[in-house]
Amino acid sequence: MREVSQGRLNEILPKKRDLYYGGTWHVPLGGYSETFNPGTGESLGHCADANAVDVKAAVSAARKAFETWRYSKPLDRAAMLRKAAAILRENAEELALIDAQNCGNPVTEMAGDALHAAAQIEFFAGLVTEIKGETIPMGGGVTNMTLREPLGVCARIVAYNHPLMFCAGKFAAPIAAGNTVVMKAPPQAPLSAVRMMELLDGVFPPGVLNVITGGTPSGEALVSHPEIPMVTLIGSVPTGRAIARQAANQLKQVILELGGKNALIVYPDADLEQAIDGAVRGMNFAWCGQSCGSTSRVFVHDAVYDQVLAGILEKVKRYRPGIPTDRATTMGALVSRAHLDKVLGYIDVAKNEGAELVAGGSVPQTPELQNGFYVEPTVFANVTSEMRIAREEVFGPVLSVLKWHDEEKLFADVNNVEYGLTGAIFTKDLATAHRAASRIEAGFVWINRAGPHFLGAPYGGYKQSGIGREESIDELMAFTQIKNINITF
Repeated sequence: MREVSQGRLNEILPKKRDLYYGGTWHVPLGGYSETFNPGTGESLGHCADANAVDVKAAVSAARKAFETWRYSKPLDRAAMLRKAAAILRENAEELALIDAQNCGNPVTEMAGDALHAAAQIEFFAGLVTEIKGETIPMGGGVTNMTLREPLGVCARIVAYNHPLMFCAGKFAAPIAAGNTVVMKAPPQAPLSAVRMMELLDGVFPPGVLNVITGGTPSGEALVSHPEIPMVTLIGSVPTGRAIARQAANQLKQVILELGGKNALIVYPDADLEQAIDGAVRGMNFAWCGQSCGSTSRVFVHDAVYDQVLAGILEKVKRYRPGIPTDRATTMGALVSRAHLDKVLGYIDVAKNEGAELVAGGSVPQTPELQNGFYVEPTVFANVTSEMRIAREEVFGPVLSVLKWHDEEKLFADVNNVEYGLTGAIFTKDLATAHRAASRIEAGFVWINRAGPHFLGAPYGGYKQSGIGREESIDELMAFTQIKNINITF
């Protein structure tokens, strides 16, 4: 069944709209804010808006829980994590429908998010016994060993493009390492996180997993709280810089997974069909390009430029904006009116700077979409690296296709942005692939594909795209600190 009834959509929305900490629900002192469906513009009701006092109470509950949780048995922690993963799998469909309503991405894309989150939780559950120390030779009569211990109360602030996947997947590593967590759900799309806690209530001891919702004040209160030694963010570069500045005041540790203006390079010897498919998939048109890893700059060798551009324009046709909860929809809505205006502004700037609009660029005129925040999948040709469209992160479904000939200039243009999150290379030549991979300033590089993450492979960026690595054992170890113990007999 493609259509989901409005009754069904209303039924699965969370009944609780408060803050969850210390193992129970709390009415927010900060009050409530309204949340919306970006696909229809309709209200989805109110959700808690935590203030600094609310945050202080949540952190206090997490700190109290940490005093016992830090000494819990690793395999007991793993068992609880696996139970949480199983619950998410069982409820994946309804969680996808909640996210589709609240963040605007198509339900068919959101269907995998709960499963990806469950896989991340299970991955870190399986690594609990790898949080090991070492013994260091010191000579006779002396033993020297190290221990890895948890940090304490960790705050994780996540983005709106994958609300459930981020909220669920990101609590796993710190909890596996023996920390307690305060998750801050995205203010634009908080409902799946609230529903998650309705489902997971009682899985962990009170105070181990806490979820707050709210805007910038609640995030600032978390970052500045003296009892939080670690703050992480999935978000924009400006927000990351603000967090880093505040964290520096108290020497907090940070993991920052920030924006990207990612390049995809097509060499003349590439499998062109594969490259064309990679360019379109890598742009993440399904969720309106609202992905920091999107390969939004496609550099095509001039010998194959016309052929690749024609192929991109043909494949882009598979993406048509539609109501996010309709299973036939291949491309959803932008998250808000303000963000729609920002994306449309970038499209105007690109046209004014001389880029050639060859696909999309407008708001769809379909009657049922008029109250939502939609824009057509957009492609610009004959883009140059000096244009803003090729330098600044749009975070929307806007793909720039650039022409290159000289490889040295290519690498200079690819790297001449402040970002360095991902990159993709399409070539049949192994030497070319290695050379290009070594020259691209990015933390995650694909060769002959673009887009997927691989659990266990570290994900993170260079330059202004972030600090730290996630989705791997590196993420787990980041939530520990090393203690050295020297024993003289």
